[in-house]
Amino acid sequence: MAKKVANQLVETLIEAGVKRIYAVTGDSLNEVNEAVRQNEEIKWIHVRHEETGAYAAGAEAQLTGLPGCCAGSSGPGHVHLINGLYNAQRSGAPVLAIASTIPTGEFGTEYFQETNTIKLFSDCSYYNEVATTPQQFPRMLQSALQTATTRKGVSVIGLPGDLAKKSAVNIDSSVHIYPKDSSVCPAEEDLIQLAAMLNHYKRITLFCGIGCRGAHDEVIQLSERLNAPVAYTFKGKMEVQYDNPYEVGMTGLLGMPSGYYSMHEAEVLVMLGTDFPYSAFLPDDIKIAQIDIKAERLGRRTKVDIGLCGDVKSTLQALLPMLQQKKDNSFLLKQLKRYEGVKKDLIAYTEDRGKENLIHPEYVMSEIDKLASDDAIFTVDTGMTCVWGARYLQATERRHMLGSFNHGSMANALPQAIGAVLARPDQQVIALCGDGGLSMTLGDLETVVQYKLPIKIIVFNNRSLGMVKLEMEVDGLPDWQTNMLNPDFAQVAEAMGMTGFNVSDPDKVLTTLYNAFEIDGPVLVNIMTDPNALAMPPKIEIGQMVGFAQSMYKLLINGRSQEVIDTINSNYKHIREVF
Repeated sequence: MAKKVANQLVETLIEAGVKRIYAVTGDSLNEVNEAVRQNEEIKWIHVRHEETGAYAAGAEAQLTGLPGCCAGSSGPGHVHLINGLYNAQRSGAPVLAIASTIPTGEFGTEYFQETNTIKLFSDCSYYNEVATTPQQFPRMLQSALQTATTRKGVSVIGLPGDLAKKSAVNIDSSVHIYPKDSSVCPAEEDLIQLAAMLNHYKRITLFCGIGCRGAHDEVIQLSERLNAPVAYTFKGKMEVQYDNPYEVGMTGLLGMPSGYYSMHEAEVLVMLGTDFPYSAFLPDDIKIAQIDIKAERLGRRTKVDIGLCGDVKSTLQALLPMLQQKKDNSFLLKQLKRYEGVKKDLIAYTEDRGKENLIHPEYVMSEIDKLASDDAIFTVDTGMTCVWGARYLQATERRHMLGSFNHGSMANALPQAIGAVLARPDQQVIALCGDGGLSMTLGDLETVVQYKLPIKIIVFNNRSLGMVKLEMEVDGLPDWQTNMLNPDFAQVAEAMGMTGFNVSDPDKVLTTLYNAFEIDGPVLVNIMTDPNALAMPPKIEIGQMVGFAQSMYKLLINGRSQEVIDTINSNYKHIREVF
């Protein structure tokens, strides 16, 4: 019997290192589903929503470096994939999306469930084509996989349902080559120019991103050579913070003053492997050098005096011999002293645990950090949960953190945890969910149960869209339509078939978390946190203070005085610092 195109697809995916296809099966995908059933080397993961599948595939790709794979059938399945694919594309995750389509003979007729996949996926992919013949398919699939792997992003291949049934054609030119990452080093004259700048100036700060992955030792050597404090992005935290005596924390919306001022008080800022998007937090009156593997990123966030295209590890290895050892360490010591003060403040916030149904989220996250394993994988929802994770989860050499850092979507933590635990079954996986994010993906709790995934799901239940509420307040607006009527998430978890805990007493947080982490299987812990807990940025502008005061006044005159009192009581430390 001749091999079908669907079987050819599955065999090629296996050869490329794909272990799973995350999908909801249906009509045009059924031949692919059957091909997976016949092959023991690949698994079909039945998610409850295609967006979850795309997020899970992206998480798996980020952790393994191999292509993740998701699929959606016909128009609705395609549209459901979009959000997760945008996140994968912006995260640099190699993902192949199989967009099974209507029969080829119906293209262009406004057939049932028809979508134009080329238009639909063009903005969130590097490769995006539809195969219509068995001769095309293997070469297109090969191009899609190679593009996703080498460019670190999304490839989409459209596969009509009738094509999947046809006999496969082997194409001699379709050689399955999946190159590993290559080392890229700037030209020697560019390195000499950068070395001259760094040797000339005294006050230098390093600002490190996810591009420093694999270059931890070189970053430490550079910092030591230049007596330079090391600030970092949220994405770069787990790659840079651990075993680093020169780190001064993050900057940006989730950051802290030590990271911010280390950059702004320097004479030279060296940006290493970061495409940090918040230009307002970058200095504009000092020298800036940037090193990035993607040349198109150089200078697009701020004015750069020297821009070098190269991977961080290879570039620093070539640069270090050109640098003189700095003698003066006064700038470094000043920034480290400031950072010590910041860390004391962070600890102080965790000492007040809160009260019944108003548990302080800082305390919760600090206890999670202490209890989590040395190689834990954390997934963090966008919003206030992300803030507490950024500030209180500490890096080790083996910990990982995944989030929607660039795309900034809600509801990413649970789906990414599914991909993470399947990719790394021997490591602890903790999904740190906001109540808003979890509400969007409740159905995939059943996916966790169905595949017996031992994810620990911690819900920071503040009964509100906390980050949106804060955004409104600093803009001088009273929060409106941010409150949430939530179900009992622990009971929902129990109904789905997993263990669920509710925590409303701060004195029971530690014991409950400990018990949850000891259970061999999926667990959801629903913690009633304080909805008025604020996350102040590292540098507060006068406009933000005025806006916050205006919002409090508007609440008062609208009869919501208790909310003002609760906000002040919950954030007296922050407010004391501001005024």
